[in-house]
Amino acid sequence: MLKERETLGEFLKRERELKKISLRELSKNTRVKEHFLKAIEEDRYELLPSPVYIKGFISAYARSIGFDPHEILLRYERFLKGGEAVLSEVKSGRKPLRKSVAPRKTLWNRKQIWVVSGVLAISFLISYFLHPYLSGPPLEQPPSKPEVRETPLPTSTPTPQIAEISPAVGGKPFLVEIKAIEETWVQIQVNGQSQTETLFKPGEGSSYQANDRVELVIGNAGGLDLVFNGRMMERFGKSGEVVILVFTPQGVERKRP
Repeated sequence: MLKERETLGEFLKRERELKKISLRELSKNTRVKEHFLKAIEEDRYELLPSPVYIKGFISAYARSIGFDPHEILLRYERFLKGGEAVLSEVKSGRKPLRKSVAPRKTLWNRKQIWVVSGVLAISFLISYFLHPYLSGPPLEQPPSKPEVRETPLPTSTPTPQIAEISPAVGGKPFLVEIKAIEETWVQIQVNGQSQTETLFKPGEGSSYQANDRVELVIGNAGGLDLVFNGRMMERFGKSGEVVILVFTPQGVERKRP
């Protein structure tokens, strides 16, 4: 049970220590590196390799210490929705700066206005009476030459070249089927499209058809049966282990988190 003011990482660490499970043992059970598990306990999710894998790591951690991964993932989702914004505001302690408003300049008084007006009037009179003496006779302008217009030669407009674009050739369509035998969190991405996340209960399943790739991030490798093009695959890990699988027309590849 989460205590008041206790973060998700602090809760997981407390429960792990109560069950006397070391980080090394937990890393061995989940196949997640120790420094990643420590980052989860310290709520330093920016140290994890990618947001894609965080939920898989948290799910494996929760299952290994005897907790429902679904409930722990819900707490993590709540943290993402409001926790980060609140924490950043509290830590920074900054207050919004108020814009300083410059004071308006006061209007000129009447004395200043009369002085300036007098100076302008005197300047105008002097320039008016002295202008005929200071300005010389107008200079004769040379006769302007008749404008000669050049007729541009017709130029041929080059025909634009049309680049031929060959259509993208997709691979041979293939089918990936999933059936859960244990509660398992899975992130699915088909043909590079948007990712979806599903928490499969025992007995539930789904299938995905593609012609390029299907990428699965599995939070409980021992909790799924996988069928690739009608052929049952061997399990890629044990219960609680996080694995990443990439299916293509050529086969399946296992990536390291």
